[in-house]
Amino acid sequence: MASTHSNLDSAQADLKALKGVIPLIGLTGGIGSGKTAISDLLGALGAGIIDTDLISHQITAPGGKAIPLITKAFGAEFINAQGALNRPKMRTLVFEDPQARQILEQITHPLIRQETAKKAFELVKLGVPYLVFVVPLLIESGSWTKLIDYLVVVDCPEETQIERVMHRNNMTRSEVENILKAQTSRDTRLAAANAVIQNQGSLDELKPEVLILHQKILRI
Repeated sequence: MASTHSNLDSAQADLKALKGVIPLIGLTGGIGSGKTAISDLLGALGAGIIDTDLISHQITAPGGKAIPLITKAFGAEFINAQGALNRPKMRTLVFEDPQARQILEQITHPLIRQETAKKAFELVKLGVPYLVFVVPLLIESGSWTKLIDYLVVVDCPEETQIERVMHRNNMTRSEVENILKAQTSRDTRLAAANAVIQNQGSLDELKPEVLILHQKILRI
């Protein structure tokens, strides 16, 4: 792939403009699979990391770009005392009401894409060798699958996912299971992958696997 970045200043801030300029890597996996651990290790090796879940939290934090739009669409009761999105309340609503989920996505997805593109261009200008887009629902999104050059799936047993998320997010087993049901199946993710990282051991066990993955991506 070409590594010339001279036209980026004048390019429209659209991720499609980066196709052929730099390898675009998708990183996905079910909730609690350990995507952040993998992306942190790749980032330490020099990759440019863009976590769309992190961006989602930023735009729904106090003062975030999505807050006024969410307030207008759903009401002030969906904003907590700190001025951020009331995530547990919204999570309950969107699981019960597909139309509410669609409205929320119509608000957040364009903002996430805008911030993702902005960060991507900034990282390319810094000279990173490749970009990693951490996208929880990458398989479910047709636009992401068309954009990326290479898909990495982080995998672990479902029981491990459930235990991790219950501990991390202080959620009940049934809440985590509902999230898993709403995501694409493990088999579908694995079938779409160019590379699979098994993440059910320690960080030290992960490091050699991630180094091999990094070297493989550098050859794209």
